[in-house]
Amino acid sequence: MSPLETEPKRKQVALPPSSPRKLSHTRTATYRGYDREDGLWDIEAELTDVKPFTFGVPNESTFPANERIHHLQIRLTVDNRLVIQDVATSLDQIPHAECVHGPVHMHKLKGATLGRGWRKTIDEHMGRTEGCTHLRELLFNMATAAFQAVPAGQWHRRELAGRPQPEISTPPPFLGQCTTWAFDSPTVARAYPMFFKPRENPAAVPGDSDEG
Repeated sequence: MSPLETEPKRKQVALPPSSPRKLSHTRTATYRGYDREDGLWDIEAELTDVKPFTFGVPNESTFPANERIHHLQIRLTVDNRLVIQDVATSLDQIPHAECVHGPVHMHKLKGATLGRGWRKTIDEHMGRTEGCTHLRELLFNMATAAFQAVPAGQWHRRELAGRPQPEISTPPPFLGQCTTWAFDSPTVARAYPMFFKPRENPAAVPGDSDEG
């Protein structure tokens, strides 16, 4: 059997041991996707920042050890095409009073699509001092969270309803976007053989050149 026709054994790659150390900060970002009964989808993002020691900002508050400095949440409601229908933001814990203004332009994301150009859209409406650094960082990855949640959720909906899965006539948007899903990769050859494009010169290494 061709190596392209069978999935190779997955290898686990662990971090190498580090030097002796102690924890300085924990940032946790969690993304969840929800299938709504009205046919839409909720993509939610949550961020927390915690330090294991008490610290202070000059002329500002002192932040106790192990208490949240940030606790931010965003909900984007999207349709099946990942077009944003509604936006909601929660600032449960913020370090400065002025942080409350961070989401003021979030409503401008309505009508945008979680796809190509998403980061540019965020920067146009919430770039630099027009928004909050941490909300922007959460928003960046909500597109990939939506890609994880919605297509698989649509497939699951059809399975539960006993409806046939549609024919795949165009490449999924993630093809050609990373090394695993490159059009000439074994993964594409196995999962989407109709879109597989073998490399013209398999022996060539990217960046090699006969010139010079």
